[in-house]
Amino acid sequence: MNTIFTTVEFFHRNWWLLLIRGIVSILFGVAAIVWPGPTVAALILLLGAWFAADGVVSVIGAIMHRNVDRGWLLLLLEGVIGIIAGIGVFLFPGLTAVVLLYLFAAWSIITGVLEIIAGIRLRNTEGAWMLIVGGILSIGIGVFAFISPGATALSLLTVMGIFAIAFGVAMIVLGYRARSWLPATTRAA
Repeated sequence: MNTIFTTVEFFHRNWWLLLIRGIVSILFGVAAIVWPGPTVAALILLLGAWFAADGVVSVIGAIMHRNVDRGWLLLLLEGVIGIIAGIGVFLFPGLTAVVLLYLFAAWSIITGVLEIIAGIRLRNTEGAWMLIVGGILSIGIGVFAFISPGATALSLLTVMGIFAIAFGVAMIVLGYRARSWLPATTRAA
């Protein structure tokens, strides 16, 4: 029970990390939908930047959380995977749409599983279900991407854009909810 309260305190104090994560996701999603005609090179840069930025924000959150709760390792793992995926995209710009699809699908499924785990850990906390919603969306889009590898770069951009906007909204809602959560020390007083 003490772990849940320290996690609530972490999210309360660092609600802005969730907000940043949501804003970055929404910006990526809007760009992917509004400019559907960019080249595969532009897609690679956008996707790599999104993976890396999301990973960096997750790693920052994990490092800030390391002394509060041992659950920080899940967030660190999620961030490291995002950074590695982002670097991989930049190192191999000649990837085809199918390879990008598989990379996105794997990242999306792993991220979704880790977010569902975090949401379950916080299940008794108001608004924590948004982590689970974000995780389910991540897994769903990842599975869809694996099932339909013949998708074109244009449809990939649209699908990723819709996912990124939905995920971003979930993170922003969670961030604002977490901002109002009372730390355990306040509850005890």
